[in-house]
Amino acid sequence: MPRVEITRTSIAPRRKRRRSTFALLAAPLAAVTLLAAGCGGDGDTSTGPSASASTAGDSVLGPMNPAKGAPVKIGFVSDGKYPGSDSSVEGRVADATVKWINERKGGLGGRPIQLVKCEDQGDPAKATDCGNRMVEENVAAVVMGGPAYPDAVWQPLHDANLPMFFTGVSSNNVLTDPNAHVLADAVFGALGLPAGLAKEKGVKKVSAIVIDIPAAVQIYKTQAPAIYKAAGVELQLVTVPPDQADMTPQAQRIATDGTGVVWVVGGEPFCIAAFNALNSVGYTGTTASITQCLGDSTRKAVPGSFLKGMVIGAPAPIGSDDPSVKQFEAVSETYGTNIDTGNGVAIGMFASMAGFREALEGVSASELTPAGIAAAIKKAPERDLPAGGGIRFRCNGKANPALPASCVRGGLSTTLDDKGQPTTYTPLSQTPIPD
Repeated sequence: MPRVEITRTSIAPRRKRRRSTFALLAAPLAAVTLLAAGCGGDGDTSTGPSASASTAGDSVLGPMNPAKGAPVKIGFVSDGKYPGSDSSVEGRVADATVKWINERKGGLGGRPIQLVKCEDQGDPAKATDCGNRMVEENVAAVVMGGPAYPDAVWQPLHDANLPMFFTGVSSNNVLTDPNAHVLADAVFGALGLPAGLAKEKGVKKVSAIVIDIPAAVQIYKTQAPAIYKAAGVELQLVTVPPDQADMTPQAQRIATDGTGVVWVVGGEPFCIAAFNALNSVGYTGTTASITQCLGDSTRKAVPGSFLKGMVIGAPAPIGSDDPSVKQFEAVSETYGTNIDTGNGVAIGMFASMAGFREALEGVSASELTPAGIAAAIKKAPERDLPAGGGIRFRCNGKANPALPASCVRGGLSTTLDDKGQPTTYTPLSQTPIPD
């Protein structure tokens, strides 16, 4: 199968980068030995009972149903940890979820999943290396979160016709690829929520403070103009380099230019800088953001008086009593280590890995080839998204025909209290996905 190369001259100058945040939702694993290309070793396929399996009952984790036989290789690619960003929790969640699937869900078609893991450190050349490695290792499919450079890892997987699952991306290449599957509504999460919020508040201008990497910015340049024009709302795109720690100059302009809603998109450190800059200049309009901006670090670094009333677009009801969230928490506790279950990247990876398995419910062992998996996913009925709080998904290309990779319609929103904690989650734009 073809191998894709990327040269340093074809990418932006290397600098500190933070990961894409369209992961709903977005890792150096304890047992991973990094290769020169930033790739990890193959995962454990053990299906024996976990040492802590008794910490959660069958009612939450499901009854024991161990997978047997020859393992099926499934790829896993993550940005991991590198200067300026840390999404290493993705790897820990992926490992825990696979252990749970192998022990309690019968694996895939009765066979255990063996993860083939690779990290790219937010480097597009290494992301391409990871994609090539998945092809060379003959994996049957690849599961990811929201990589910083999705096009780089996508290209070799696309050329090899490998099925892909993402937590969320805004890459047009990915979203228009029928062999890719994205478990977040990119249009709703990036555009529909802030535009709708502006209409609800009766304001005419939204300023989007977006981390300046292609995976985050692209959708605001391609799809946003038409959506905001239709909503009668002006959109001002404010891109900020990933390594700019002080956003006061941008915040000062926004505070005085008539902006009624500020929409912040980036990793948690980026968002903390944006929130604190807006707070320091006395911005009094509505602030809105994404789940990946919300975590313990944000709650500690940003005053509660500023967080109170902030609207968060959420692919999952983090911290709620929703049964699917409780299952994520139980899987993390029982099969994982050092997983912050209040982290949006963590719950997003669970949704991606468990959603991949859910889409293949009932698949036979003989179908566990790239072509067989792709066909089975397309035929799967609409189902509840794991840790989705009632969000449904179906990957038949009809959730948004213009973006056939999209598997979800709409999302959730919540308003924060003065401790930066979510209050009530509200499903928005949820309609059935047709046959």
